Amino acid sequence: MNIITVTGNSVKDIELKATPSGSFVGNGTIAVRRDFKNKQTGEYETDFINFVALGKTAEIMAQYVNKGDHFGITGRLQIRIWNKDDGTKQYFTEIVVNSFDFPQKKKEGASNNQYANNNAPAPMEVTESDLPF
Repeated sequence: MNIITVTGNSVKDIELKATPSGSFVGNGTIAVRRDFKNKQTGEYETDFINFVALGKTAEIMAQYVNKGDHFGITGRLQIRIWNKDDGTKQYFTEIVVNSFDFPQKKKEGASNNQYANNNAPAPMEVTESDLPF
């Protein structure tokens, strides 16, 4: 079973593109803080995870998820492999988004991890017919 759920902050606005068939593809990066501190620095480290959303999910994410927003995604981990011109293998790891949680808005005067309940709609589901491949 290949299911992954992460919660973090959007590193940039989602880049939305249309395919020749008219479907949408949205690409972004989510910054996810690790739950332990680095022994040398005493600081939390962060993983920057690429994701791709398809169809209506991509459109809605591009509309509501902005740089710096705190949100969550659920999907499957995908690793694409191809050979470069020099014959070496190139790897690209990303999450293919099935659903997402709408961004939480910070309470006024709150610290980074205190968010207001924004009564957002339920996460969207992506069906096989939404996939461009």
